[in-house]
Amino acid sequence: MPDFSFETQIGGRVAGVDEVGRGPLAGPVTAAAVVLDVAHIPDGLDDSKKLSAKRREVLWAEIIAYADVSVAHASVTEVDELNILRASHLAMERAVAGLRGIPDHLLIDGNMIPRGLTLPATALVKGDGRSVSIAAASIVAKICRDRIMVDLAQQHPGYGWETNMGYGSKSHMAAIQNLGITPHHRRSFKPIHNML
Repeated sequence: MPDFSFETQIGGRVAGVDEVGRGPLAGPVTAAAVVLDVAHIPDGLDDSKKLSAKRREVLWAEIIAYADVSVAHASVTEVDELNILRASHLAMERAVAGLRGIPDHLLIDGNMIPRGLTLPATALVKGDGRSVSIAAASIVAKICRDRIMVDLAQQHPGYGWETNMGYGSKSHMAAIQNLGITPHHRRSFKPIHNML
């Protein structure tokens, strides 16, 4: 389980930063930055992928109540123009910029520090399973992106985005064949690019 040891070691205001939505064929890439309140760290924080949807919602409410939280996105257009790695880094940079207070240090999930970040930062591979701040960011980013995809699913029925969240599931691929490509599909991604 992730803990607060990296944050304690570093000291000061430490923000965990994570993104979701690198792999889907549709929708934005979403990042969150979270500075937890040491006195109110929710119990059971973990990598969002390891938690049930119900558990994520409970933790999300607790995180939002006490932490300094910022969520940001990079659009499908930005994904296509920049590439998915750069777009996810841009979303992270925007999330950090949106925090109420400036952090002393950033803990970034992954093996790279986005080049637009000017604050001291540490990249943590599998960070959402090691740092509670990154785990909190992963939960917030996942919930926010999932809500966007549910909303988009109502505007574009038939693609199953409310359940596949834009990932290339069998039903989503079949829907693309039958219904065509929407403005929310990433044209630079191979399956979509090949159809065009």
